[in-house]
Amino acid sequence: MERTTTARVQSSVRGSTHRPLSRRAMFRAAGAGVALPWLDAMVPVFGRAARAAAAAPQRMVAVHLPLGMMPFYFFPGRVVPEKASPSAPPGQTSPPVTATASAASPYLDLLDDLEGQFTAFSGLSHPGVGGGHAAGSSFLTAAPGTGQGTFRNSESLDQCAAAKIGIDTRFQSLVLGIQKNPIPESVFAVSISRAGVPIPAQLSPRSLYRSLFVAGTPEEQAATMRRIAAGDSVLDLVVDRAKAIDRSLPAADRARLEQYLTSIREVEGRLARSIAWEKMPKPAVEHAEPSDLADSRFVIEKSKLMFDLMKLALQTDSTRVITLYVSTFNTIAHVPGVKTDTHGLSHHGNEPEKIAQLKKVEEAQLNAFAGFLHSLRDVKESDGSLLDHTQVLYGSCLGNANAHLNNNLPIIIAGGGYRHAGHLGFDEKKNEPLANLFVSMLQRLGIETDSFASSTGTLRGLDA
Repeated sequence: MERTTTARVQSSVRGSTHRPLSRRAMFRAAGAGVALPWLDAMVPVFGRAARAAAAAPQRMVAVHLPLGMMPFYFFPGRVVPEKASPSAPPGQTSPPVTATASAASPYLDLLDDLEGQFTAFSGLSHPGVGGGHAAGSSFLTAAPGTGQGTFRNSESLDQCAAAKIGIDTRFQSLVLGIQKNPIPESVFAVSISRAGVPIPAQLSPRSLYRSLFVAGTPEEQAATMRRIAAGDSVLDLVVDRAKAIDRSLPAADRARLEQYLTSIREVEGRLARSIAWEKMPKPAVEHAEPSDLADSRFVIEKSKLMFDLMKLALQTDSTRVITLYVSTFNTIAHVPGVKTDTHGLSHHGNEPEKIAQLKKVEEAQLNAFAGFLHSLRDVKESDGSLLDHTQVLYGSCLGNANAHLNNNLPIIIAGGGYRHAGHLGFDEKKNEPLANLFVSMLQRLGIETDSFASSTGTLRGLDA
């Protein structure tokens, strides 16, 4: 009896000290490859330093809306400055910064159930960056002189971060976009290489899914995508391997794995529906179809699909840096009550009907963004959630698209482990450099730097 008990104890000890599951482990079969999410079983059982080193990584996402958001719906009600920052250099008066407990505004109210997990800003911009829509190419670089013939761009925030934290992942960064062709993609590019060259974006959710989850030869990839279009799942191909790993995991990991696999099935369902829409004949009409009623009108639906794939890419540690631009130029968004292209609506001239339509589009965009944040929050990791470990920047190069103004930009930062203030308001006439926020973001990623482009330091009031 003693010998049996000893053997069981030794077996138990061996089970608790097994070599940790590789975070590169995948389910593979018939051209399909499904990466695993971040699991506790990937962390060594013994060794505090080893466990700390294997903690969930920090990530960064940046979402750019080239047409901005109407300032009178985005920014909270104006408040009297309560205090000046003590960090101003001697002899200088610092622009006032105020903090409100809640970010009450028609748009930010849509994020109410995420209170404490995001901060909205007013009074931020890039010094020397103008040119209306042309400023989009400097949204993540802060390079001045946009719209001028001598303009030369510089490295964007995401690429600066990817060079430091992206080297251990399959994709150093993902650059994604949603736009209506045939507008040149470079018009909206926000990811810029160190050499100042725009980085082409992946515009197809289907191709993104293939790059993330479909392995094998081109023929095998095509066969897998046909199965998905027919309603099958890539998970069906790897079910035996999935069951084998599931049995070896602790309860918390099994729950995370099931949540992750369910997410993949849901994305596949949306992808299959989007493929079906591509093949479905359009209804016959008696008059010619306007050029701006192309498939690009489903910009909100495509945004949601991209957000789903972005979450899965982060969850599997396929990448730690993602950018997405969502362009609605010359597009009549598929939103009830909207009849005019979004660019035309952005130049509303204070006409109530146009403002009402544009509000519907921008609310739909914010609701899709809120859904993305919820999905990150719902993914639990060993020391928090995926949202806790992911900084999500959401904003635009335009503070007021109606007047092509590039100051007082609408900016949100969510997640990332910050002690969020709800709203931080800086001087709206003498703006704080948006690049100060970028410095804070880089430092939060563990990157040792005290400057980025036009920054003058970190952003006051944003605490980690």
